[in-house]
Amino acid sequence: MSKRALMALAALALMTSAAIAQEAAKQPPFKATDYPIDIRKALSYGPDECKRQGGTRKVTFAPDTVRKIDLTGDGVDDYIISYRNTECAGRMAVYCGTAGCGLEIHVTLPSGRQRMVFSDRVWSYEILPGEGARTLRFGMHRSYCGPKLVDECLKEHKITTKPFRFIEPQD
Repeated sequence: MSKRALMALAALALMTSAAIAQEAAKQPPFKATDYPIDIRKALSYGPDECKRQGGTRKVTFAPDTVRKIDLTGDGVDDYIISYRNTECAGRMAVYCGTAGCGLEIHVTLPSGRQRMVFSDRVWSYEILPGEGARTLRFGMHRSYCGPKLVDECLKEHKITTKPFRFIEPQD
């Protein structure tokens, strides 16, 4: 990747982070109790990972940590957990790195329970327009697009109740 492309990517990341931070500042404070038990259990990853990485286990979740939206097209809310703006006291860069930030997708099953169908680090995600089961476009680390050098690696997946992951191709 050229120096110019790296600088442009860094500038874009800073602008995106600033815009997200401004939007998050307008939202009410994060309350885990606003979410079902399965989502609260999933959020325990935050303090556990903070401690594992040498932090104090005190975690501050951003107001936009959990996004509630129907992804499977069944009329029931599903959940996207983004650790992009989550802070671990005593340790920087726990939830984000060069491969992006931690992102989980949890879908609601007919039983009412939630199942995690995706967990990985991503640079970005976008919910594409449409009806029914939604397709998400993920901005991934370029290693997910194979050995050819690319500035941006995009992957898409239609969300169902079946777990999925993206595989980094082998050389």
